[in-house]
Amino acid sequence: MERTRITYRIVPEDAGLRLGELAARLAGAAGAVAAARGGTWLDGRRVSDADALAPAGTTLTLCFPPADGYAEITITAEDLAYEDAWLIAVHKRAGWYVGATPWDARGNVLAALGRYLGSRDGVAPPLHLAHQLDRDTSGLLLVSKAPAMNAALQDAFARGEVAKTYLGLCAGRPAWNAMDLRTGHGRAAGGRWRIYPLEAVGQALPEGGGRVREAHSSFRVGRPLDDATLVIAVPHTGRTHQIRLHLAHIGHPLLGDTRYGGPASYAGQRLPGHLLHAAELCLRHPVTGVMLALASPTPPLFETLLR
Repeated sequence: MERTRITYRIVPEDAGLRLGELAARLAGAAGAVAAARGGTWLDGRRVSDADALAPAGTTLTLCFPPADGYAEITITAEDLAYEDAWLIAVHKRAGWYVGATPWDARGNVLAALGRYLGSRDGVAPPLHLAHQLDRDTSGLLLVSKAPAMNAALQDAFARGEVAKTYLGLCAGRPAWNAMDLRTGHGRAAGGRWRIYPLEAVGQALPEGGGRVREAHSSFRVGRPLDDATLVIAVPHTGRTHQIRLHLAHIGHPLLGDTRYGGPASYAGQRLPGHLLHAAELCLRHPVTGVMLALASPTPPLFETLLR
């Protein structure tokens, strides 16, 4: 079985050791790398400094990456879709985490963007994600460069004032050209996200997980393929995995989305993950009031399959 973490109660004999050294004693080279990449936690709080001292009496947790290892991300000027004094938008690639994971504080878009801006400008501004994209979803990711922007951006996304358009390659050929779908959304008893009936909106979720919320998406067919379809999706609410869940719910899961029943390969090609692309993002600038209309080009894998 793949080891994902080690938990260790730090004893007085360990006092004075650096976390990186203690991690190496517990897990060898893998422990040293975990400490260097921010995979060390003391009493549930991340400690990204491998040279920090190990305090006796605390619980050290070492988190290790999945089988595919650590993500290595480098941001360049070509990855930027937009930038001004307050905002920056990135052409996120499939396979990139947007923020820190329990095992890694370095291999994500936010950290890589900070390194790029720090190298370019001498100092990196305080960066904050305006919204989220799944690891395998590519496309436009909007980031705040000024803390004063955060509340306004989050409110705009929460109120549905940001128009988002996605492209997805889904399994099968829908019998409709356009569909508007409203459902309930929330976690199941096991913790995974799932669809609930619309009538369940407002009801309590199992295990104290809050309440069922409404999820609203619109879909239209962009182009039929061989036993697959390019769909254009517009999420009117911003629920976790919303487009993926809605497409699976109507019998057309995304290609590569094995978590929700999608095929792992298409046209003889093994797929690295679900095929969803955040293609367009339109919002009113929180400072200037100007309408921003941002676009991200279709990824090469989409182009290959569409041909």
